[in-house]
Amino acid sequence: MRSRPQQPARRNAVLRREAVVAAVPVALAALLTAAGPATAAGTAGAPGAGDPYFPLSGNGGYDVRHYDLTLGYDPATRHLDGRAVVTARTTRPLTRFDLDLDGLKVTGVTVDHRRAAFHRTGQELVVTPRRPLRAGREFRVTVDYGGTPRPVTDPDGSPDGWIPTDDGAFVAGEPQGAMTWFPANGHPTDKASFDFTLTVPRGRTAVANGILLGQRSHHGRTTFRWRQSEPMAAYLATATVGTFRVERYTTRDGVEVYNAVDPREAAEAAPVLGKLPSVLDWESGLFGPYPFRAAGAVVDRAPRVGYALETQTRPLYDAAPDLGTLVHESAHQWFGDSVSLTRWQDIWLNEGFATYAEWLYTEQHGGRSARQAFEALYATPAGKDLWAFPPADPGGGEHIFETPVYARGAMALHKVRTAVGDRAFFRILRAWAGGHRHGHGTTAAFERLCERESGKDLSGVFRTWLHTGGKPASP
Repeated sequence: MRSRPQQPARRNAVLRREAVVAAVPVALAALLTAAGPATAAGTAGAPGAGDPYFPLSGNGGYDVRHYDLTLGYDPATRHLDGRAVVTARTTRPLTRFDLDLDGLKVTGVTVDHRRAAFHRTGQELVVTPRRPLRAGREFRVTVDYGGTPRPVTDPDGSPDGWIPTDDGAFVAGEPQGAMTWFPANGHPTDKASFDFTLTVPRGRTAVANGILLGQRSHHGRTTFRWRQSEPMAAYLATATVGTFRVERYTTRDGVEVYNAVDPREAAEAAPVLGKLPSVLDWESGLFGPYPFRAAGAVVDRAPRVGYALETQTRPLYDAAPDLGTLVHESAHQWFGDSVSLTRWQDIWLNEGFATYAEWLYTEQHGGRSARQAFEALYATPAGKDLWAFPPADPGGGEHIFETPVYARGAMALHKVRTAVGDRAFFRILRAWAGGHRHGHGTTAAFERLCERESGKDLSGVFRTWLHTGGKPASP
């Protein structure tokens, strides 16, 4: 989520926010194989993955398997030095291909250790290897780059990407900020594993995703090595830098927890972070096993940000979170991180689910029921923001973090629950998270799953609550 509501769906500011099978789903395959103009020797990979909301996000013609990122950052000068080694496999013959990279100066590119030609076109780094790449071939592109990374401004006006702070950087990439600090195939359809080697001045901590492999100080600088083994969308990567207090422990289920907290936020954050193991236990009971080896949180002081984000395994908070935000971001580890989007139009599958997890947590911990939360929202007069557009079609990138995606998305789930009963509904949640684990989903696939698991025709529910704008005539 971009998380922080003024309204029930956005906690404290702006909430951001078929089964996995051997064959790639048709919609996903179309994105990954997208190509540009044909040539005698092959094709040029398309400069975008085909998403209508973010046309230049991602690239066509290849599938990234792994990112190996080596970064050095100096908060005093705000200078970043980087080397990215991207291992990928072509999905069609390629004479050239693109990577998403905004700003920063590229000083050299190689493909399979041979120097390659490159040029910049807006946010695209266009790479031409010495020889065309045949279809199905694994290749490795190395990009050396550096400069002062700057966040992008999203269509909703919020900052996204590498966001400087008074002691480092808050690095949050949804939906398009990954390209501000490393060259990427930036659309969520292309997930990969990651290694991070992050060097910062001694006394600072650099936090990334996954497991901390080690850290070492030398000549006034400290290098941190992180590994995210499970596949991850580029926008969920982080390399947040700051002066942090670090807490590490392992849960009873063997999940390695790493919390990094700005000392100025520590007192307020401690009671909430102390509930993280119990929140993950509760969510595992509802949604199925926790999908990653690592968990935790980064609590920074980043007043210009205005949101929290579900960075994979280790959500980012721009200030000490409340319990509802912790529950929301933790739920995203299943819904949004493990089960990823196929297109940004379907973001309600992330945010509606995480918002409904908040309702369920409150319901099962002595607070108001999900039905009461639904009824309170339904009382919102027609014409208000809640009813501005259907959650399954926000209409463009400027709307994907607005109230209908969160609150009305959660209302749609509650209507499914009411229609099918609790037993079938909670079976559906587990089947969705388990069947698409480390993969992708679409609204249509979720609708089919609901009808299959319940044995009911739910077309009326979906039409009214997911696909039609305005306030429904009856709750």
